[in-house]
Amino acid sequence: MKYLRWLLFPFSLIYGFVVIIRNWFYDAGLFKSYKFNKPVISVGNLDVGGAGKSPMTEYLIRLLKNDYKIATLSRGYGRRTKGYLLAAEAFPDVSASYQFASQIGDEPAQFKQKFPDITVAVCEKRVNGIKHLIAHHDVILLDDAYQHRAVEPGLSILLFDYNRISEPHLILPAGNLREPYSGRWRAQVIVITKCPKSLSRDQQEEIAQKVKPLPYQSLFFTKIAYQVPEDFNSSPVDFTIDSDTTVFLLTGIANAAPLVKYLNTLTANIIHHKYPDHHPFTLKNIAKLAAEYKACTSQKKIILTTEKDEQRLEESWFNKDEKLPVFVIPIRTEFLNNSKHDFDQLIIDYVRKY
Repeated sequence: MKYLRWLLFPFSLIYGFVVIIRNWFYDAGLFKSYKFNKPVISVGNLDVGGAGKSPMTEYLIRLLKNDYKIATLSRGYGRRTKGYLLAAEAFPDVSASYQFASQIGDEPAQFKQKFPDITVAVCEKRVNGIKHLIAHHDVILLDDAYQHRAVEPGLSILLFDYNRISEPHLILPAGNLREPYSGRWRAQVIVITKCPKSLSRDQQEEIAQKVKPLPYQSLFFTKIAYQVPEDFNSSPVDFTIDSDTTVFLLTGIANAAPLVKYLNTLTANIIHHKYPDHHPFTLKNIAKLAAEYKACTSQKKIILTTEKDEQRLEESWFNKDEKLPVFVIPIRTEFLNNSKHDFDQLIIDYVRKY
């Protein structure tokens, strides 16, 4: 893989040059960027893969939803539809997550399932999406929109995965960056996500030296907080994962390593059915998982998946012959250094300006 990346390096130079020119056109005003007269908050990252954008968006929803009318706007990656679409119009029965996700994408479906009272919309062209939403909402949250330069958000939150901080800053396809590392200047807030709970102040300072936030950028550190697993299909089975448990883990996310690492602190018996990010699960995938589960002789076993993957699963797939115990593990963003208050205040002060 290392040598393949070097072979792809010339293509990275071409891709990077195109991205740099595109960004320069936006910065110089040759390409139009739209600003809006209401709070627009963008959550994004520079590289491909999961940096924790969905948990951060959910954190903002929880912070603001009681005082403001919130709308989230996503591209709706992997959906079968096109153009602007409201989640409520895409599929009225939100509980039918499999069909719902196919209409609007798995992450927007997750937002709507967890926060049914907020507006969830998808649109490839974010400017058009905001124009549909702006008149009837107080705050627009843009999920995964850092490279969408046609919109100039009032506040940009840029996420960096702690586990990738030391990787070379190479552009696609040789590396993982969507744009040059210098593009971080557009953010007002930088958040290092997925940090270990024990990350010391000295280690944080080392990371700050690598990220090199600019004087106007606020830097925060967060960790993943895994919640109590929730029942997926109303199975009556209750469980606690311990060293005797065999976990059949089903994922189709960009980076399952932090979840696997967490589960390894509970049990060494993990059978991981790993698929690419946004993988459209099929009955064949689940039949394979179910067969392995039934063949397992462990006295204590469970099927576990993520909230994002839950959206692409059909409940009936697990109920062919007998009800299988399937659980979903929610996650939340938690701030280190008791910095939650400072982050919350920064967001609230920005919104109150309007």
